[in-house]
Amino acid sequence: MSDTESVWDYPRPPVVVPSEEHVVIELDGEVVVDTRRSLRVLETSHPPVYYVPQDAVAAGLLRAVPGTTWCEFKGTASYFDVVGPGGRLLPRSAWHYPRPAAGFEALVGHVAFYPDRMERCSVDGETVVAQEGGFYGGWITSRVTGPFKGAPGTRGW
Repeated sequence: MSDTESVWDYPRPPVVVPSEEHVVIELDGEVVVDTRRSLRVLETSHPPVYYVPQDAVAAGLLRAVPGTTWCEFKGTASYFDVVGPGGRLLPRSAWHYPRPAAGFEALVGHVAFYPDRMERCSVDGETVVAQEGGFYGGWITSRVTGPFKGAPGTRGW
């Protein structure tokens, strides 16, 4: 069995897969998320998006904000500003699905973070590279191979 997975082997529509990988998010020099209870959303052409349990997020880090987006599979996403331990505001840097579409109920109570907006995100000690494009929020590690949707010219994939 290979230690890598191609995003082109992921399904469409996407699936939610529990993960025991060690997910850590750091901001302003502090660990704000540390869990082995994440969910990975796997979708063709996209690096995984990690959703962490809200109870694993440091208190006071998330501030709900108005506005939503819609995913044809998961439903309506709501957003959070992230307020760093030092008070720094990172607008719309995390999101969740409070009432996801059928098949994605496991996402309730979980939140995803844009890795490029945090100081450092890691999976099993490896620093994550953010999916290009600024919208999808995928987490790229050496375990995942592309090419990945999100970069210029890939919108129509």
